[in-house]
Amino acid sequence: AKEESADTFIVELAALLHDVGDWKFHSGDDTVGPRMARRILSKQGIPEEVINHVCEIIRNAPFKGTGVKTRMQTLEGKVVQDADRLDAIGAIGIARAFAYGGHQNLPIYKPNQKPILHRTKKEYLESRNSTINHFFEKLLLLKDQLNTKTAKKISRERHRFMEKYLNRFFKECKGEI
Repeated sequence: AKEESADTFIVELAALLHDVGDWKFHSGDDTVGPRMARRILSKQGIPEEVINHVCEIIRNAPFKGTGVKTRMQTLEGKVVQDADRLDAIGAIGIARAFAYGGHQNLPIYKPNQKPILHRTKKEYLESRNSTINHFFEKLLLLKDQLNTKTAKKISRERHRFMEKYLNRFFKECKGEI
């Protein structure tokens, strides 16, 4: 936030609350999170204009499918969206992907299952593809969907790490290593 000269107060609030009422866990309803955040922030006496800004960021920050474009209108929104996407890639992103896949009882890898580039939020929400496919359906695409110079710079090494990981994964699956 500081490197991009964004309002750190708004970025911090939105970053802390962006996964509250996550739409993926509420049948695709992307109004739950902003409503919950609004209640929390109102109880803390946060000014209405700040609450509105934070709620707009929360509504638009999440990835909702390859074909679903979520454009952030403000610098603070772009910073939060980038931070969320950076969390999804690299070593921690790999760990998160497998943890989520396990939680959802998804297969780790199905060699004959092709990745799907979800055109709608509904397709993305209902997808039951393998965790490895999730790399091709989302994670490897994120570096090209970042908004800020800082995030783009950070993403390069994380993206390369995921590519190296997948190369190794496929070699081990084929018995080459």
